[in-house]
Amino acid sequence: MATKKVTVTIPEDLLEEIRAEAAERGLSAYVAEALRFKRDRDRLRELVDWLQEEHGPVTEDERAAVSEELEDLDAQHERRRAAGKHNAGEAA
Repeated sequence: MATKKVTVTIPEDLLEEIRAEAAERGLSAYVAEALRFKRDRDRLRELVDWLQEEHGPVTEDERAAVSEELEDLDAQHERRRAAGKHNAGEAA
């Protein structure tokens, strides 16, 4: 993938935190990942706005149902993660 070097200005305290977290991956990879995440969230926000224009705002019942579903999915992922760690421990 082609890359291009750019100059950005970041508050010092934030840069120190990012460098500490990005140590293994590197600052450029961390920033690129953060920018992709932000771009994806912006696109998702545009989609949500459009859907609300087309179909009306999300109701509290719909929000509650989605929150419950997300909690269930998070629990499933956590169980899979725990099972994977457990199985990796047995293989060692």
